[in-house]
Parts: sequence; structure tokens; C-alpha cells
Amino acid sequence: MADYRPFTENALKILRARYLMRNEEGDFLDKEPADLFRRVARHIASAEKTKKDRERWAEKFFDAMMARDFLPNSPTLTGAGRDMCLSACFVLPIEDSLDSIFETVKNAALVHKEGGGTGFDFSRLRPKGSFVKRTQGIASGPVSFLRVIDSATEAVKQGGTRRGANMGILRVDHPDVEEFIRMKIDGKSVNNFNISVAVTDVFMEAVKADGSYDITDPYHKKVVAKRKARPVFDQIVESAWAVGDPGLIFIDRINAHNPTRGLGPIRSTNPCGEQPLHEYESCNLGSINLGNYFSRSSRDLFDWERFGRTIVLAVRFLDDVIDVNKYPLPQIEQMTRANRRIGLGVMGWADLLLRMQVRYDSPAAIKMAERIMAIMRKGSSAASTQLAEERGSFPNIAKSVYKGKKMRNATTLTIAPTGTISRIAGCSSSIEPVNSPPRSSTARSKTSTPSMKSGRRLTPRAPFLTISAPLMRSLPNGTSGRRPPSRSMSTTPSPRRSTFPTRRKSRTWRRPICRLMSSTPRASPSTGTAAGPSRCSTRSHPKLSSTPRTVPPPFPR
Repeated sequence: MADYRPFTENALKILRARYLMRNEEGDFLDKEPADLFRRVARHIASAEKTKKDRERWAEKFFDAMMARDFLPNSPTLTGAGRDMCLSACFVLPIEDSLDSIFETVKNAALVHKEGGGTGFDFSRLRPKGSFVKRTQGIASGPVSFLRVIDSATEAVKQGGTRRGANMGILRVDHPDVEEFIRMKIDGKSVNNFNISVAVTDVFMEAVKADGSYDITDPYHKKVVAKRKARPVFDQIVESAWAVGDPGLIFIDRINAHNPTRGLGPIRSTNPCGEQPLHEYESCNLGSINLGNYFSRSSRDLFDWERFGRTIVLAVRFLDDVIDVNKYPLPQIEQMTRANRRIGLGVMGWADLLLRMQVRYDSPAAIKMAERIMAIMRKGSSAASTQLAEERGSFPNIAKSVYKGKKMRNATTLTIAPTGTISRIAGCSSSIEPVNSPPRSSTARSKTSTPSMKSGRRLTPRAPFLTISAPLMRSLPNGTSGRRPPSRSMSTTPSPRRSTFPTRRKSRTWRRPICRLMSSTPRASPSTGTAAGPSRCSTRSHPKLSSTPRTVPPPFPR
């Protein structure tokens, strides 16, 4: 066996708690990480045609995971060889009938049991207070049924390892959108959901022009009112600033870039918002650890050749997952196999920049990011085309932008949050910066958290302690021509970084100035998801403009 760098203590704790296989008595069948990755590699490589290919690719998959050059999403690590689903992302339909709603509740529970997360679009449900002709009753609206799914999720433990996760989406032109925006403002409600408002191009133009937009009844399919856009947008910003929800989904942009638009519009995403999917579609994800490709002897301090080989291997791995997967519903299996979406992403971006001694927000970092993703896009597309030559194109290719070409997978790239697998890899999460160095200090502050007020010794968050500490210690104390460490690198914890919200009678905030939004909102070209608070990892406050002023809480109880 080749020599691999050791796993951090934090990674070993996570693996023992959630990933290593046990028997009925609770004894470990996987004794060490190598046993886990060997099991996963063999199971995924079983999709290969010949025994020789299965052995060859199993060894390559094992080596990539043990070196932590590439790791698949958590359901693949936990479910491989256990007759479980290996996909992380799902979208389920929800129509305007009790039969459809509670069929979706059941299907979501089946997905959560297998370790997946689900997304829903509630925009087709009639608004609260609508007359129901058949029962002569009154509709309770989409928010009430979102709460039903939230309660069901609370009762289901995902695959024995984690709670269920959901994304709830409502279009901005739905009559109940303001109730939807405010539903999590207390910081306690629907904790099993991320929520996002699906904003249209028409709405965003109305925000910029300080105009109005149409509110449409989805049941009667007619315009029932007009509403000023800026107050609605301000409510979204205020609530997102207060509790991290809702996010924004630029739904028109998603569908403009949808490669399988012949199948109809995409309405929702997975719980973290990075993967738009058709209804009953799933996607499996995996990420390449960029920090592992730093090389002092290579051009641009990056091993481009080995990086290219890992892209090809990762695309093959994720495509094999589709064939060996066990799907929770037959409809999901049919749609997934027909489109064969995969999502290859990255992690360890901040670690790479630290090793290269490049500032995270510098032009050099942006240039490097553009080059890496260009190579990933070109390399993953070429690998998918090669697989199509070998195995055939995805069945729905005639309904896609690839009609007349060869392509194995409808999509190949997705930048996922990598919340847990980055800890296993011992690297920084996804494309996020390292927000704080490791530290242990005693702090007393009137504005600090209860643990800080007591004067107890603070325990740093696990990712910063076990992931970033060795890297931080290995860096030089200073580099000529570089800016000195910012205040975020101070050894004194900043009370402003404590988790919000703490509700007060009044607070200082920065009001959004809509006239500054003279350009199209910044979003990912592939997903249309707003670059705002992170959906599945560390939430951050949006950068708002204008002079601070004291105002009452935006949504009093």
C-alpha cells in the first residue's frame, strides 16, 4: 500500500461516528479509513464491464480517496456496499391536491431515510384563504403544507446518520410570498428547511425601476393583484440578514441555462441550492481537493497534469455511481438514468491560496479560479464525451442542448458546500475562505456570547482547529509586499462574529438601496443561485449599503 498522509483526529472522529460500517452489535466492520474507502471503491467499480477493468478502476478510486484528492458525497461513502441510495440531491413534485401533497410527504420520508435531501416548489398550491369547491372549505396555503413536511422530516433519521434536509421554494409572484418570506423570522420555525424565493427577471427589473409586478393565482392562472417590488425585496433582505433565510433563486436564469429544457422547466433545487433538478430527478456529487495540487516545482505552483487526470477519474466514478445506485423511488431511477446528471466540484480552495501566498480577494486569486474552472469544465466535458463513445449518451440527449452530439451526462459540474467531506479530507470547505485561524483564548465582553461572558476558556470550532492549524503554522510570518494580517486574523474573538439572531427592541442595520442594483444580480451562470448567505454551511450577512440607522425589528411578533 502506498504511503498516505495521516487523517486528522477530527476526521477520524467523524468517520467513526457516521461512516465506518458496524455490525448489529455495534462493532466496527470497517476498522480504519482504508477499509471504508476500499469498500466504496469496489462497489462503485462494479459498474465496469470486465473483471480486469473492475479491479483496475477499484484501485484507482481507492487511491484517489485515500490520498483525499477526490471524495464523493456523504451518501456514497455511507451507503456503498450497504444496499442504500448513494445520491445526495433530489427534487420531488408537489401539486395542488391533498393526494399529491401527502404522496410527496411519504416520498420525502423515503428519500430522507436513505440519506438524501429534497427540494420542493410550493408555487402551484393555491393561496391561503382560497375557496375549495369540492369540500366547500378554505385552503390553508403553501406555508402550512411546508410545515407538514417539516414535521415529517423531524421524525425521520436519515440513514441512521443525520436528519433530513429540505429546500422550500415559492415564486415571488405567488399571493402568499410575504408570509413565506417571514415564516422563519423567529429563528425557531421549520428548522429542517432552507427556503428561497424564486425571483423572475420581471420582478428584478421592477425592483431596479421602483415599479410594480403582477401577482398571479396559480390555481385560476390569472393576475389577481399588483405589488410594489422594492418593499418585497427589502423584506427578503431584512429576513435574510436576520436569520439567513430566505435565499434567492433566479429561476429564469436557471431555465435559460438548463441543458435539458426539452423536458420542461426546472422549478426547484436540492437543499443547498447548488443543484437545479427536474422533478423526480437526483444527482450525485463529488469534489476535488485543490490544496493537494499545490506544487512548488510545477508551473504556476499547481500540478495541472495530475489535476487533469483526477478530473477524468472523478467523472468516471460519478457516472458509475448512477449504475450501481439503489434508488428510493422508481420515478427517480427512471429520470436519473435518463439524464445522468453528475456534479463534480472542488474543496480546499482557500488552502491552495494560502500555500500559494495569494490573497483570497485578489485579482491573482480570481484569475487562478477562472483558469481552474475552465480546465474543469473542458476536462469534465471531454471525459463525459469519451464515456459516451464507450457506453453511449444519456437517453434524453435528443431533448437537450447536446442533440446531435455525444455526451454521457447532461451536466458535469456543481460547486457543493462539502460540509463534512472537507473535514474528512482535512481541508477548507468548498470555495469558502478560512474565516478564522485556530485559537484558544479567554474573553470577557458585554456583547459576547454566554460562554464568553463566563470567562471560560473557549474551544475553537473543529474545522479551524484540526483543518487549518497545521497549514497556518507552516506559513511564513510575513511576505514582502503583502498586506499584514487583517483584524479577522487577530487572536481576540470578535463578538460581531457570533451567530445571529439575538432579538432586541431595536438594532442598527443597513438599509438596502435598490437604486444601486443597476446591473443583473450576481449569480452562478450554471445554477442561477444568488451569491448571498451560504445555504448549507456558514451563513454570512449580506453586504448592504447606506448609513446605519436604528430601527425596530422588521417583523414584530
